[in-house]
Amino acid sequence: METGTREDTRTGTRTGTRTVAIALTDGMLHFELGIAYEVFGADLTHLVDPWYDVTLCGPGPIRAGRFLLEPDAGLGQLPYADTVIVPGWADVDQAPPAELVDAVRAAHEAGARVASLCTGAFVLAAAGLLDGRRATTHWAHTDVLADRHPLVEVDPDVLYVDNGSVLTSAGKAASMDLCLHLVRLDHGSGVANTVARRLVVPPHRAGGQAQFVTAPVPAQDDHPLAELLPWAIERLDRPLTVEDLARRANMSSRHLGRHFRTVTGTTPLQWLLTQRIRRAQELLEATGDSVDAIAEAVGMGTATTLRRHFNRTIGVPPDAYRRTFRNSRSSVG
Repeated sequence: METGTREDTRTGTRTGTRTVAIALTDGMLHFELGIAYEVFGADLTHLVDPWYDVTLCGPGPIRAGRFLLEPDAGLGQLPYADTVIVPGWADVDQAPPAELVDAVRAAHEAGARVASLCTGAFVLAAAGLLDGRRATTHWAHTDVLADRHPLVEVDPDVLYVDNGSVLTSAGKAASMDLCLHLVRLDHGSGVANTVARRLVVPPHRAGGQAQFVTAPVPAQDDHPLAELLPWAIERLDRPLTVEDLARRANMSSRHLGRHFRTVTGTTPLQWLLTQRIRRAQELLEATGDSVDAIAEAVGMGTATTLRRHFNRTIGVPPDAYRRTFRNSRSSVG
């Protein structure tokens, strides 16, 4: 994320380094808009102070579904934000308004990080921000995006794509995945995990790239795995087996496997591995512990085992991940 304070045209003051502008126009999807505002607009100063300063930017009163919204500022405010969120665009057969496209392009040229949710990718593509880049959108519209914008490398199989200053997400719930990914980049995995648990986000679907937030346990207290998952997370330093989990849940291994598939979309062992990797990420971010110590703390046994699984899952070795994360944090501090 390229940061640095920018002048607020409304007040003439500097806006800080974590300002978020949500770009609005008639025809935006209210679900994606609501997700973005819930993540960035809620008062979470008890987690991080300051949290994000959110501005709704639009050309005037706009309609999102059956909701009528009054923006805080015009689209001309977008270039003064550090992050610009473009919610889903309802009618992909209709070209997005030129003033919205121009404002999003200007924001990116000014150094803003620009992220689209769902079909908001069509706005980014119209602005030329996706040319030569990998991108995604709702699976039902990936063919349309690819046909209309042949310079875009459209990937229909992932939840979101992070190109650094330009990010795109797949449809609906994947918008939450991307928003939490942005929180993780800005504030670390621990904060992103807490936000996810606060929102009672369902477990992540399998995707084509590493996901970065811990999926919270099922919301229902009487769910068969409601007690098992947090029990296992508290014991990641131990060599847990499927039999251990089944015994704790008082069910057969086969029955446990069926429940895991329903709730998490994966097997018990793969779920455990994912939790170990995510816990390793938190320790790499928050501590100076050696890779050997972290490997032991997350139940991997040896640094060699941790490096192999971490590199395969995240795409970089633990040491490189720690350096990259800390360099990123120092640049926004």
